[in-house]
Amino acid sequence: MNDFLVTWIASIPALALPYALASVGLIVSERAGVLSLGAEGLMLVGALAGVGAYLTTDGSAFVAIVASMVAAGLVSVLFAVLVVWLRVNQVIAGLALVFFCQGLTNLVGTLADWSNRAIPGIAELNFGFLSDLPVVGPILFRHDVLIYLLVPVCFSVHYFLSSTTYGLKLKAVGENPDAADAAGINVSRVRFWAVVAGALLVGSAGGYLSVVSAKIWVAGMTSGRGWIAVALVIFARWKPVQALAGAILFGAVEALIPQLNAAGVKLPQYYLLMTPYVATFVVMIWQAFRERSDADGPASLGQPYIREERT
Repeated sequence: MNDFLVTWIASIPALALPYALASVGLIVSERAGVLSLGAEGLMLVGALAGVGAYLTTDGSAFVAIVASMVAAGLVSVLFAVLVVWLRVNQVIAGLALVFFCQGLTNLVGTLADWSNRAIPGIAELNFGFLSDLPVVGPILFRHDVLIYLLVPVCFSVHYFLSSTTYGLKLKAVGENPDAADAAGINVSRVRFWAVVAGALLVGSAGGYLSVVSAKIWVAGMTSGRGWIAVALVIFARWKPVQALAGAILFGAVEALIPQLNAAGVKLPQYYLLMTPYVATFVVMIWQAFRERSDADGPASLGQPYIREERT
């Protein structure tokens, strides 16, 4: 029983990280008032770009993760232009982005012959004797560098949004773009760069999934994690630290089923596949019965801003 718990807890961070990075990236975008439903597509782009960069360079995991971020950022420019300057419906644009990225990654992955090619990925950090400690070693000292950077990244985004001038301007644009414009803030520029900055984090989540976790690119490998990240943003009330906690919860659910299977508890294959989405339903139902708060989300979320119609 002790081994079961240690193995389960030790596997949670790697499964939680993609959810955390993707949801925090979405929070950056949505705090500026842009509804971002394209996380699934951006994660796919990041996942493919990461493996592609790893295979075409000298096998640098750092380059692979940076490539994941850059690729997702470049694709997000298309989405930002559509919703910020052309004022396309943000729901439709987000869904279209997902389908576009699914087709694009399948095409590029096939033409470049990057599919189903295993890579070494990123090794765990070596903490010497600390890694060999019972219980504590596997849980705390047998992870890759990105896992140890996750908490600082989430708290840095929290600090940026709550305690810096640029972060407060970004939140002001999401809450009341008319007032922000009257105060001299360029609403369109802030929203554009918020979308791109958020996409960098979402792309890194996809890169981690392919380069570090799976160590391979397979078409559609995100398996709905981007959609779960969208739900996680609502669950976290658009707060990065709470999104981290929610990601750990989803990671724990995802990690539990394989551990039960390995322990000899026979469960149907399709039950294993649907478990994260069952957890999503539970979270959304719980959210629906929570006490409503005016601070639940940005007041102008999903609403295009037309300066000429400012009241």
